Amino acid sequence: MSRERSVPPRTTEPLPFNKVDGPQRYARATDKPVQYVTVVDPQGAVLGYVWANDEDDAAGWQVRRAGGDEAFNMGALYVAKLRDGKARDAAPTAVLAELIRESDPAGPSHIASGSPEQAPGLQYVKDLAGK
Repeated sequence: MSRERSVPPRTTEPLPFNKVDGPQRYARATDKPVQYVTVVDPQGAVLGYVWANDEDDAAGWQVRRAGGDEAFNMGALYVAKLRDGKARDAAPTAVLAELIRESDPAGPSHIASGSPEQAPGLQYVKDLAGK
């Protein structure tokens, strides 16, 4: 009696690879100066930063590690707003301005200041988030 197991053909047949397009996104990195805004919770604790650079068509959310799960989860809202901006072909810094205008201190998070701050590069924002 043979101890070899038969392998069903469905488990060994090659699977087709169909590439699909996802949502449009800004570039995730830049080596140029960036503008950024600080996102805080209702008590003023920093959750993270939204940054942007028009020259490289780059923007993103940088979560503050010390913000924990709430900070991570809040990032989904800002990433969605960035994707919406890209879908409308808006400049990354224009989306930052929209975020400031639409910010509501009564919400679960809001932009801390009325204007974006300048940073010499994305690494500066990452360093802020790491603190």
